[in-house]
This record gives sequence, structure tokens and C-alpha cells, in this order.
Amino acid sequence: MASGLSTRNAAVLLSGVVLAWGTNWPVTKLIVHDVPPLWATAIRCMIAAATLAPMLWAQGTFIVPKRGDLPVVFCTSILHLVAFSALVAAGLQYVPAGRAIVLGYTTPIWVAIGAAMLLSEPITRHRALGIVFGLAGLAVIFNPQTLDWSDRQALFGSGLILLAAFCWAGNIVYVRAHRWISTPFQLVFWQVLLAAALLSLIAWLAEGPPHIAWTARLAALMLYSGIVCTAFANWAMTMVNRSLPAVTTSLCLLATPLLGIVSAAAILNEPLEPSLFLAMALIIGGIALGTVAGGSLREKTT
Repeated sequence: MASGLSTRNAAVLLSGVVLAWGTNWPVTKLIVHDVPPLWATAIRCMIAAATLAPMLWAQGTFIVPKRGDLPVVFCTSILHLVAFSALVAAGLQYVPAGRAIVLGYTTPIWVAIGAAMLLSEPITRHRALGIVFGLAGLAVIFNPQTLDWSDRQALFGSGLILLAAFCWAGNIVYVRAHRWISTPFQLVFWQVLLAAALLSLIAWLAEGPPHIAWTARLAALMLYSGIVCTAFANWAMTMVNRSLPAVTTSLCLLATPLLGIVSAAAILNEPLEPSLFLAMALIIGGIALGTVAGGSLREKTT
């Protein structure tokens, strides 16, 4: 793999990642209308694994994980690709994609708290202020004026998305502590392959054999989610991380949830609620404050 890209090419790839991750939320909501959430996530991982294997092989970077990297393979597969992805897919059955995006992107706030508790990373004044901003954004989302607390499905769906954010945060905290032998991209194939196997087993037990009415539209959505949003995005982020400063990348990725809200409005005709933008502004502001003041609070995967 090339050691780096020009700034222009890296910026193009980063824009592609933002587009892929931003649009994946409404695309996933469309998919779970026709496919049970566990099977939807399992099939997405199957497609991603089938795409990543030849990519790695062609670049000469296909490996078998070393023993020292097995813990991070299992952790990322279980907490991020299985738990986070499945919980998000399930939650999207009950809540609008825009609300789910805002809740999902509270992850960096929990990372900052978890890293302070488990990794002894200091919570600086700027990070503490960022956490307060993020929690204020969460309060806007759960305000009784913006969320009907009598709607049990909305509360359940929101809870699933928030639990997904906790799982993703737990994975990020572990990844920070892991001593890497192979590169993260070399391990992504094994992570999605393991996730596909685990999700297929869990889906079979929980949802039964898949009975999916395949259409050209559904196949296109699944291919987009698996190839573009998972395989391409992970490869592209690896290339971008070699070519752009970490803070630059982190700040640019903050456009992802905003694009997600706008794309949900465009694709799903969801209303652009002012409360969502207020919550997102508070959460993004908090993440940006922590990123600029003391390093990135997010993981470069989704």
C-alpha cells in the first residue's frame, strides 16, 4: 500500500468517507423495512468481508492475525460490528434516522469518560466542557417537548441507539489500550468475517431462517451498505490517516452526522427538526472542543 496520498487526493477520499457514513443511516433504515435487523447486519458484514479479502490480497497485505492481535479482533467484532451495528439497525425500526444519528454520535463523549476511568487519560478543562456540551445535547434529545415519553416504542428505540453508542465507546477505549502488531486495516477483514458468522448464528436463533423478498432496490441498498459504507470507507480511512493530520481528519469527520440528518430528510422525507440541529450543534461542539484541545475522541470506523 502506498505510504501516503497527496493532500488533494486524501481530501477526496475523506469526502467519500463522510458521504458513505452519513448516508448509511437512512440506507440502513430503508433496509430494515424489508430485512430483520440481525440478518441485515449479518448480510452487510458478509458483503464487506467478500469485498475486503480481494482488496487486501491485491495489495499484498492479506494476513492471518497474530496471537497478540486476537483480542482486538474479538473486541471490535463483538462490541462494534455485532453489538453497535445490530442495536442501531434494531433501533432504526422505532426512531427516525435523524434522531438515531444524534444519539449514535454521542459516542465520543462516553469515550472521554471511559478513557478517564479505565486508561487514566486526564479530563482537561476543555474536555470537561466538551462533555458538558455533549450531555446538554443529549438532554435536548430527551426533553419531553421533543420526545413523547408516552411513546414506548420511541423510548425503546432511543435506548437501543444509546446502548449502541456505549458499546462503540467501550470498543474504542479498548482499542486505545491495545498494542498493535498488524495494522488496523489488515484486521478489518477478520473482524467483519467473525461478525458475519456471529450475527448469522444469533439471527438464526433469534429471528429464524431468513425469508427475504429480494428486489433490485434492496440488493442495491445492501451492496451500498456493505461495499461502500463498510469496505471502501475502512480502506479509505486507512489511506487518509497516512496522509492528513489526525486533528484535521477528526474535525472533517464531524460533518458526517450533519450530512446524515440532511440525507435522512432527503431520502426518507424526515422533517428537519430545529431540536435535532440544536442537539447536534452541542454534541459536535463538545467533540470539536475535546479534539482540538487534547486529541481525537473518536474511532475512525463505523
